Amino acid sequence: MVKVQFLELAQKELDDAFEYYEYQQADLGYRFVQEVYNSVDLIKFYPLGWCNVSKNTRRCLVKTFPYGVIYQKREDMILVVAIANLHRKPNYWVKRIKNKKAGH
Repeated sequence: MVKVQFLELAQKELDDAFEYYEYQQADLGYRFVQEVYNSVDLIKFYPLGWCNVSKNTRRCLVKTFPYGVIYQKREDMILVVAIANLHRKPNYWVKRIKNKKAGH
């Protein structure tokens, strides 16, 4: 099974979005997180199946929410670089992928 790691900033984005959606409506944050992990599961099975956003980085859209999972397929793992709100400035996460190691 393919291992998945989140950069610390990607995990923070997930946590912050969860809190935002949960504040908006009870259980909406949990539905958001479930959809993100559904996207991550798809990425694990089809790591090259999503659109390129840079040379080594891809984006898988999150169903129902305006987010994308930005990731890189590494030798033996998937590195989640960002849980990107698609209404934000595009490619704000690019600096994260230069010489960054995975964090939890």
